[in-house]
Amino acid sequence: MSQKSAYNVAVVGATGAVGQKIIELLEEKDFPIDQLKLLSSKRSAGTKKKFKQQEVIVEEAVPESFTGVDIALFSAGGSVSKKLAPEAVKRGAVVIDNTSAYRMDDSVPLVVPEVNKADLKQHQGIIANPNCSTTQMVAALKPLKDAFGLKRIIVSTYQAVSGAGNEACDELTKQSQDHLSGKELHAELLPVKGDKKHFPIAFNALPQIDVFQDNGYTFEEMKMINETKKIMHASELPVAATCVRLPFFTSHAESVYIEVEKENVTVEDLWKQLEGADGLVLQDNPSEQLYPTPLTAAGKEEVFVGRVRKDLDHKNGFHLWIVSDNLLKGAAWNTVQIAQELIQNNWLQR
Repeated sequence: MSQKSAYNVAVVGATGAVGQKIIELLEEKDFPIDQLKLLSSKRSAGTKKKFKQQEVIVEEAVPESFTGVDIALFSAGGSVSKKLAPEAVKRGAVVIDNTSAYRMDDSVPLVVPEVNKADLKQHQGIIANPNCSTTQMVAALKPLKDAFGLKRIIVSTYQAVSGAGNEACDELTKQSQDHLSGKELHAELLPVKGDKKHFPIAFNALPQIDVFQDNGYTFEEMKMINETKKIMHASELPVAATCVRLPFFTSHAESVYIEVEKENVTVEDLWKQLEGADGLVLQDNPSEQLYPTPLTAAGKEEVFVGRVRKDLDHKNGFHLWIVSDNLLKGAAWNTVQIAQELIQNNWLQR
């Protein structure tokens, strides 16, 4: 695939929450598109979406859809990616996949551009976008790892309902209205649509995101643990995660504890590294109550960091508060960034 001035791009899952954000970003960033193809399930085919003042009809995603496509941006669930991503590659497309289908595949780069964009050079046609909660954490910790080394990461997440899709947001709205009206709350989706039990998310906290594994951790927690090690090229780095769903719509928040390797590191040293880092915004002034929140991060592409403080008992321990829009940097924006890097560095060719 030689360098072009414009590319044929397909968005798979074009009617979903992340797919719609991808379409918005492709327009907003003036991505070099010759033809845009919007793809979805058979159920959503026929829907019309606006792109640069033009109406684009959403088509059903089938193997033949990828004929002539240069870049395919997938965000339609792991089963769809497993089925159609190889078909897209077979027809000459480079796939950037937003699901967990290929993240831990040794032959597939798992990339956050601010952290490990050089891994893109090794792609064999499929590139994986990390889990949203992993993405913002590694983006914030990369400059600290480079400067001071990392000996340990412990993270607790406070995750927005939009991470479970548009239906979950609708359920939160309905449950909130019902609770305020004194009605009984009905739950059909969370914590996991296909699991045995469902619990209301409105005015609640659910310490389960995705299904439980045999070791007592959820799949979401294991994703954070394994993906962090892969992205940071640190297979021996101890990482632990507890992932919790909370009743707000957008932006994941994380309380992160780290232990650094270098001695005599100060909070000011961490601030200095965070302030100059690509894609990060430091918001940390306790005297002015300045710190990131999900509401202030919503709609923004950056990762926000605050509440940086030294642990009181461990001399090399620090605590950070990390917030980012899970649909943007956590998904759609990271996907578009990867596509931009492929073009800018002439890495589409495999």
